[in-house]
Amino acid sequence: MPTWTGAWSEDEAESYLAEATVPIRLACRTPSGGPWMLSLWYRYDDGAFHCATGANADVVEYLRADSKVAFEVSDNEPPYRGVRGAGTATIELDDDKALLAELLVRYLGGTDNDLATRLLNSDRQEVRIRIEPSKLYTWDFSERMADIT
Repeated sequence: MPTWTGAWSEDEAESYLAEATVPIRLACRTPSGGPWMLSLWYRYDDGAFHCATGANADVVEYLRADSKVAFEVSDNEPPYRGVRGAGTATIELDDDKALLAELLVRYLGGTDNDLATRLLNSDRQEVRIRIEPSKLYTWDFSERMADIT
């Protein structure tokens, strides 16, 4: 079970993660040890982040070489608030692309668009990335940015 610290209770943080439709920013290491950062769509449940990406994406190779990650989910507009932390990623095939379809609905409102058609193509291999947090930190600058928003 991860450790939660910061401005919000665990329930408040989980509510934020369920409602926020910004990508998770994921940091990992390349096989040569260099840093790598990318953004992925996510769903948060069962105490973990669930992301989808193409099986041939560079990040799949990177996470197989080193599963340790850092991440952040935060608002892009003031007042800034969000969740950041660290954890471990695991990868498994998503043959039926169920998670990807769910994320397309969550972020784009459905699968009736060109991007969904391309991503859900039966010739394209998809994987699930599960991020098990070991620690999570929340912050909320709403109070100190009250006169800005």
